[in-house]
Amino acid sequence: MDWKIFLATFGAIFFAEMADKTQLVGLTMAAKSQKPWAVWLGSVSAYLIVTAISVLLGMLLSRYLKPEWLKVAGGVIFVVMGVLLLFDKL
Repeated sequence: MDWKIFLATFGAIFFAEMADKTQLVGLTMAAKSQKPWAVWLGSVSAYLIVTAISVLLGMLLSRYLKPEWLKVAGGVIFVVMGVLLLFDKL
């Protein structure tokens, strides 16, 4: 295992996901349902599947595109979504 890659990925995702809307959904669901373990299991399962899809998609796309292009495309998509949300078009 490459611990440098592991720790870099862990740190990036941990801080990127902290206090985002996913966290707020988990907080709300746990408060409403009073079933924190079910909410935790659902959250972890969903994140596991989403992460697996993103990693597999990244592996597939890296065969055809340079990592720099993926980084630029991700940034452009992020900015476009932000602008659409800003103008309430998404």
